[in-house]
Amino acid sequence: MNKTSYLSTKNINVSERLIFALDFESNKEAREIVERLGDTVIFYKLGLELFMAGGYYELVDWLANNGKKVFVDLKFFDVPQTVGSAVRQLRNKNATFTTVHGNDKILEAAVKEKGDLKILAVTVLTSLDRHDLDDLGFECNVENLVLSRAKRALQLGCDGVISSGLEARSLRESLGENFLIVTPGIRPIANVDDQKRTVDVEQAFLNGADYIVVGRPIKLAPDPYQAAQDLQHRIGKVFSDRDR
Repeated sequence: MNKTSYLSTKNINVSERLIFALDFESNKEAREIVERLGDTVIFYKLGLELFMAGGYYELVDWLANNGKKVFVDLKFFDVPQTVGSAVRQLRNKNATFTTVHGNDKILEAAVKEKGDLKILAVTVLTSLDRHDLDDLGFECNVENLVLSRAKRALQLGCDGVISSGLEARSLRESLGENFLIVTPGIRPIANVDDQKRTVDVEQAFLNGADYIVVGRPIKLAPDPYQAAQDLQHRIGKVFSDRDR
């Protein structure tokens, strides 16, 4: 087995490498847990559930005004002109990352309008496995599909990709270090939910992730603050061990 470490050497504050997924039904619930988590979490991901709840951009501004960073995870997927317009609208709204899902023309349109916003291309959702891809008509294996999509996205000017930690290693081996890998589906304990292609905290980073996205392991913990603090400790240890 290849034991090579692809631990990120990018100039990223270690405390910002943990992104918490604000998957809540209301703006109020989201603000409450942000306040509860305090300084244990700096970076937050806001997805479709909160977008439909209302007050999405008010929440983005509130987070930014409280010293937090924001990942707008709306997975833009539409005709290229519409996606380009959406990205143009977003680029001045206190977001650091956003996700785009689609073909070359869609990604090109997003990149053209991104400004300082970083575009992350979705490769293959971590809730999909081999059986799901068969149902969707993809005959190649998951790793090859992720690699193919990532390679095209980077050639088109995307800043990085969303990728399972399982495929992060092959992305680093094939495409190098000069792009971001954001890895969802992190499960510090035995996985029993709908995320199928998962890794733990340490393995995600050793495989080449720059950031990890964690939701339920913090949200559903008896003490979310302690759970986030424990994750930050584990992340810190991974990077401090490298520097010894």
